[in-house]
Amino acid sequence: MTTLGDQRPVPATFFRGRRIRAEQAPAGAKPRWLKVRAPGTPGYRRLKRLVREQSLHTVCEEANCPNIGECWHHGTATFMILGGVCTRACAYCNVEHGQPGPVDEAEPARVAEAVRILNLDYVVITSVDRDDLDDGGAGAFAATITAIRTKSPACRIETLVPDFGGRDASLDTVLSAGPDVLNHNIETVRSQYRRARPGGNYDRALRLLGHAHRHQPARPTKSGLMVGLGETWDELLETLADLRRVGCGILTIGQYLRPSVAHLPVARYYHPDEFAALKQVAVTLRFGHVESGPLVRSSYHAHEQAEAFAASPPLRQAEEIGGP
Repeated sequence: MTTLGDQRPVPATFFRGRRIRAEQAPAGAKPRWLKVRAPGTPGYRRLKRLVREQSLHTVCEEANCPNIGECWHHGTATFMILGGVCTRACAYCNVEHGQPGPVDEAEPARVAEAVRILNLDYVVITSVDRDDLDDGGAGAFAATITAIRTKSPACRIETLVPDFGGRDASLDTVLSAGPDVLNHNIETVRSQYRRARPGGNYDRALRLLGHAHRHQPARPTKSGLMVGLGETWDELLETLADLRRVGCGILTIGQYLRPSVAHLPVARYYHPDEFAALKQVAVTLRFGHVESGPLVRSSYHAHEQAEAFAASPPLRQAEEIGGP
């Protein structure tokens, strides 16, 4: 048996559907700027109770997000539909890998009810990868958007979608349901894709973002990038340029944190000054809004990100950029 810090013992061969890795992280102890307060406020407990009562999943819990205490305290969460088991095994992600169960047709209504009870004016909907489904789960996204609109018509909706295996028809199903923001995370640079995201494809991710931008240029597209997987600085700059080339308007950049010994080790921890430098590069590239910092995650301050983009200069919003 292997013990992960103060967590429960885990099998020595597999953890959450992933084989334990032999390599060790060379990055050393986490620096002080990555330490966060343990969650436990009344607002956090209220949302946690609601998630349990409605039998919902959140990426906040599944991905061990370091911001869960802050976000749940303020009544914001990223709901994860289509179950808690992913058909892919990305080497950085803490969501369980395996064979998912059947689609829960009642889930969109439960998510919508949770949004209504919390009186949210902004919500993020994401999912596990469901390569076992013909549409990759696009229909469930559309049904969830529709259910939320019915119960909370003033609520703005951001969808953080998988790549749907490159199916344009699936992406169009989501886009036609009318999300306010379409998000797909590029996650890492081209050279690290096969190692970190073997089920994904760098160019496919760019094509998805470009397709969404062309579908409705006024609707912001968004993407997130992790650092610390072994990429070079020049590769990061290349990825920023690629994202902007396909019209991505909102960008998040954060530090990769290793969830367990079954995941990729951290190559190194970036200093806050480096995140500030990356943000400056992205601003120069004319992204509409950029969040860049060690603890930044795709849905962190999502509401404020969308508002900042809406207030950005019109040229940044409407600028047409060619893409794959």
